[in-house]
Amino acid sequence: MCTLIHMNDEMRERLRRTRRVTTPWSDDGQRGISGTRLDELLERWADGYDWAVHERRIGELPWVSVPAGDTDLRVIHQRSADPCAPVVVLLHGWPDSVLRFERVLPLLADTHVVVPALPGFPFAAPLTAPGMSVNRIAGIVAHALDNLGYSRYTVSGGDVGGTVAEILAAEHPDRVASLHLTNIAPLRALTADPAKLAPDAAAYLHRSAQWFRTEGGYIAEQSTRPNTLAVALGDSPAGLAAWIVEKLESWSDGSAFTPDELLTWVTAYWVTGTIGTSFATYAEPVTLPDRIDTPTLLSVFPRDIKPEPRSYAEAFLNVCDYVEHPAGGHFAAWEQPVAYADDVHRAVELGG
Repeated sequence: MCTLIHMNDEMRERLRRTRRVTTPWSDDGQRGISGTRLDELLERWADGYDWAVHERRIGELPWVSVPAGDTDLRVIHQRSADPCAPVVVLLHGWPDSVLRFERVLPLLADTHVVVPALPGFPFAAPLTAPGMSVNRIAGIVAHALDNLGYSRYTVSGGDVGGTVAEILAAEHPDRVASLHLTNIAPLRALTADPAKLAPDAAAYLHRSAQWFRTEGGYIAEQSTRPNTLAVALGDSPAGLAAWIVEKLESWSDGSAFTPDELLTWVTAYWVTGTIGTSFATYAEPVTLPDRIDTPTLLSVFPRDIKPEPRSYAEAFLNVCDYVEHPAGGHFAAWEQPVAYADDVHRAVELGG
């Protein structure tokens, strides 16, 4: 069972005493979360939102703590009734947690499912030392899966989790039967040579660079000044909500979250005190393999932040299936759980 920390009266008092900050653009959603939207959420969070209900639901998930070298990895371990069922590993990203996959779990009952709380993120074992890169996380996940008795599995993920999945497949090709990704490791766009890519893949690099210029400020801050940002967000629930909700709403397709769902995803960071440690995967160096031969299915959702063309993915991955969906965004497992689960099943089939 994962031990969760109760939201207490002290946090509600902080919310009620929030110092409202206005700018000349307070109601311009293109400049970040609007003041009106934030006020609505903070009022609900302080008076009416019941974290205890969500805490109980999360705590009732099949949590286990698995030894993984010099640490423990907390995972949701949902076993299939069929002991010979295939194994699926679901890897979340930022700014979310294992909650990204809540709606998918019932749809994968025919598989053994492992959902790690990635080190540094909500519900994970406390992170107290530097060095928790995506490369190290991939090793921890592999070690934990070995201790669970799983020697062959399909890995599914996006965002940070997608990068971990790529590294896991490259370093353990004998274990990772297939990959299911919703995006390619973002760092590849910063190092790829346009001259070696197909025309539409080279054009994607231009679009990606434009996105980094206009939307990537959070990456620069989290990767270069994590200590400074951690103080601001870790001490202010209003600041934390503004930072996370902006991404949850702008990166998703339509009304993907109710107010209470947004607040639950934010509260997961607040009660576990993990916003600062979640920056580790941005701040620590990353080493990516040049190419991965594992059979891969890429799911493309139209409202994701930088959906890649097939030719671009094929420059780095063995893309055996490329599925374009009519709806969904960055948090596709939450937004479009049926489509996501269908693609996971297709990826399992790729692994034989």
